[in-house]
Amino acid sequence: MPAAPTIREALDAAQQATSRIEARVLLREVLQQNDAWLLAHDDELLTAEQAQQYVALVVRRVAGEPIAYITGRREFHGREFLVNPAVLIPRPETELLVELALQRLPAAAPGRVLDLGTGSGCIGITIAAERPQVQVTLVDASAAALEIARANAAQWAPANTTLLHSDWYSALAAERYDLIVANPPYVAEGDAHLQQGDLRFEPRSALAAGVDGLNDLQRIIAEAPRHLRAGGWLLLEHGFDQAAACAWLLAAAGLQEVFHAPDLAGMPRVSGGRNTGE
Repeated sequence: MPAAPTIREALDAAQQATSRIEARVLLREVLQQNDAWLLAHDDELLTAEQAQQYVALVVRRVAGEPIAYITGRREFHGREFLVNPAVLIPRPETELLVELALQRLPAAAPGRVLDLGTGSGCIGITIAAERPQVQVTLVDASAAALEIARANAAQWAPANTTLLHSDWYSALAAERYDLIVANPPYVAEGDAHLQQGDLRFEPRSALAAGVDGLNDLQRIIAEAPRHLRAGGWLLLEHGFDQAAACAWLLAAAGLQEVFHAPDLAGMPRVSGGRNTGE
């Protein structure tokens, strides 16, 4: 890349190492401009400092670092969330969990929601933003994750979110909720995917859960009835091959109306059950 390339030259050079889309994302980050501006000004020269910054970002991406961690942001359900290596990167398939939660929260009714292992807060904060009459409690065992969630809550739902440092339910005493949502760790510790792609850079504690990936799902499901109001729902994201195990665990915990919901690829991605007791 020339010491002072044009925008077009910089993009062309970067595309030799990464994709066109990623090259544009990274240059937008350096210049703080959108795609339309880049296109309209593609013959403008970058400054030497801008060129150096751009090369540094491309090098990070070529080394495998996720785009979301490089830019510090990721879009989720129509909103942009802050992220860093302390939290998982929000993924489109998790929007299914949000949609299923919103279906169970009438638009005009008050309620209480618990988001377990909130990470960036994208699940609970989206629910809070879409249902401003509902009070949402976001919990995580990671103080670093809660810092990110707190910043995101301040941006999107400051009035009806509460953050709490807690190892799952441990700090919640006898609190009960109309809905509990969770996207817990569910990858088996020996899964080869943990050494591939973005997963290499994401917090292992938010991904892996025992030899079969079920440790945290088991705990969340077993303790859920004590924290659900009568008629309340527990909704969980899980691995594509864990639906049957989750169904058994939900039934064993006494939850009713157990169901699975498929993601866009047709794989069972979310399971849930209802507390029909007192």
